[in-house]
Amino acid sequence: MKKKIIISSSFIIFFFSLLIYFYFKSNNEKKLIEKKKKIELIQTENIEQDEEKIISLNIIQDVSYSAKDNKGNEYFVKAEEGTIDQNYNNLIFLKAVNATIRLENYELIEISSDFGKYNTDNYDTIFSKNVIITYLDNVIKGKYLDFSWDKNLIIISKDVTLKNNQSSLRADVIEVDIKEKDLKIFMHEENKKVNIKSLN
Repeated sequence: MKKKIIISSSFIIFFFSLLIYFYFKSNNEKKLIEKKKKIELIQTENIEQDEEKIISLNIIQDVSYSAKDNKGNEYFVKAEEGTIDQNYNNLIFLKAVNATIRLENYELIEISSDFGKYNTDNYDTIFSKNVIITYLDNVIKGKYLDFSWDKNLIIISKDVTLKNNQSSLRADVIEVDIKEKDLKIFMHEENKKVNIKSLN
């Protein structure tokens, strides 16, 4: 009888010891998991803060660039804000853009847009959203403009309209060779025609 009581009490003690052991072990594991999660969260927050710092370091307020060749032709572009591309530091993303092209023996061309992308190596510029070009009495509007300084070429595309004192027109693309003073107006599809209206 005494042996049974001793075995029973030993078993009870062993059982409670196991319970206490597993209880503290699971509690410790939970604490370790929570601690690990907190560390991961802090690390993530630090990475995000570092990325925000990098982005803010790449932002330039009231940015402007200019170019001039040996013939006296000038190109000037300015924007309210510029952001340097993190992968290609020769590319600047612009906001609220205004540009002027002044060629020798040629009238001033003015360009404005909501956004732009400027290449500091070759001065090529892409203008996008609410693009407006003014030249003499012509006003050209579109969604996208690609200007190449080396090629002396302006390509305006996407919902393009041209208005002056005599007429207005709608087209897919207007291409301006500013060196040769040549203007090409066309549609992407051959079966569609440029829509021209006389204002007189």
